[in-house]
Amino acid sequence: MSKWWFRILVFLMSLSLIGIISIQFYWFKITLEGNAEQFKLQVKQVLGNVAERLYEREAMFFLDRMNELVQDGVDDNPEQMLEFGYYQRNTQTNETIIYSNTILSEDFMLPPTFFDNRKDSLPFKNFTSKRQLEVYNSLSPDKQKMQNNIQPDIQIKKSNKLKMLDKLNFEISLRDVMSTWPIQRRISVEELQKILDNELKNYGVKTPFEFGIYSKGLATKVRSENFTMDKNNTYSIPIFMDNEGTTPFNLYITFPEKRKFLLSEVLGITMLSLLFTLIIILAYANALNQLFKQKQISEIKTDFINNMTHEFKTPIATINLALDAIKNPKVIQNTEKVHQYLQMIKDENKRMHAQVENVLRISKLEKNEIDIRKTPQDVHELLQDAMDHVQLILADKEGEMETNLSASKTTALLNDMHFTNVFVNIMENAIKYSNEAPLVKVTTENIKDFILVKIQDNGIGMSKQVQKKIFDKFYREHTGDVHNVKGHGLGLAYVKKMIDLHQCEIFVESEKGKGSTFTIKIPIVN
Repeated sequence: MSKWWFRILVFLMSLSLIGIISIQFYWFKITLEGNAEQFKLQVKQVLGNVAERLYEREAMFFLDRMNELVQDGVDDNPEQMLEFGYYQRNTQTNETIIYSNTILSEDFMLPPTFFDNRKDSLPFKNFTSKRQLEVYNSLSPDKQKMQNNIQPDIQIKKSNKLKMLDKLNFEISLRDVMSTWPIQRRISVEELQKILDNELKNYGVKTPFEFGIYSKGLATKVRSENFTMDKNNTYSIPIFMDNEGTTPFNLYITFPEKRKFLLSEVLGITMLSLLFTLIIILAYANALNQLFKQKQISEIKTDFINNMTHEFKTPIATINLALDAIKNPKVIQNTEKVHQYLQMIKDENKRMHAQVENVLRISKLEKNEIDIRKTPQDVHELLQDAMDHVQLILADKEGEMETNLSASKTTALLNDMHFTNVFVNIMENAIKYSNEAPLVKVTTENIKDFILVKIQDNGIGMSKQVQKKIFDKFYREHTGDVHNVKGHGLGLAYVKKMIDLHQCEIFVESEKGKGSTFTIKIPIVN
């Protein structure tokens, strides 16, 4: 995959993920706003029902007291309130229709003590409609003068209560009487709490609430203990309307945990949405990580093949040249020359064999196929062996080795061969990665129950980013297809593996252009 297509793929995947997350947040916001609006409508409906229940409650009380008065007997005074009629005559047939309707009112005087009313006696009326229809089939104008003595051919009489007028008069009387009562006598805190609680439960609003009745903007005694006015979470409705359609009283209700309640309604689907979104994010992150790893592995593989090719190319070419020289009749007669070329072949073969062994050694370490037997070893002796091993390489680059082995406790449980190789690999890197004449400083010191071995160089150093990866297998700082220093990125991977197997620790301090310091922390034994 080309870099261009890789970048497009990463961009599209990132854009899709951001789009999915944005849609999830938008959906959550819209759902929450919709629930808030629905909650508002439900509360408004509840308050309307509560206002109606309060009126019905007073009406039932008023009606019961009135029924008691009627049953006890109250003097009434029938009085004609209104009378109107209708007259129609057919001139051809002399058929005459006469209709009359009389509305009578019965006045009751309700004593004020019965309703605990401080005013005078309260007048109350019942209304009755008496209707009469008379049809005269042949009523001439002459006979109209004698109408009172003539019996109609058809006569229909009806009488019934006027429910509409009775109801209107009842409501007017009710509001007149109850408007004189103080609010705490019209409704108690406990009764209002019960009515609100029932209505809210009927509409599925199951969240704590506080309420209060205010009169002309001032708080009354009818209020819950913790009620406070909150503009965002408080709803109101006028109650106990008078006959003029006004009232000083307003019922307020507030929901302290409104936001929590609204969130709880979408909590289930939101949690599922977040879970699936999290799965998508994790899958995306893993896929992206795998893509980068594959890309990195591909680059490392290519780099490794190039380096290994260069590493083997020189020995093979040297061996071929030596073999061609031996075939020369003049050289083959010269025993000294032949031995020289044979030694050269042997050295180059040994060099290739060592490189193959490095690869195989790492492979066996990864599979835990190497048996590392630890015995008490003197760390200073292993360091000396390692310094002797790299002395020729150091001399070839005209470098120097400075030592300060000041540790007094130097015995540790180590595998002598492998831990010597650890020191050798670090020292070889210190020599190889120096543009100038290398200066390698080796120091030791005791810190509590540990011995610290520090190997410092004046080489090219490395960045913080490179320091995090130098112990990765096959990793070398990427500078294209060409490396100024030969190697295949296995030395420090081997070092880290051995350090871990010996329960030791290794630290790197480095700065670009100012060299590096490797510190190995080894537990000592008494």
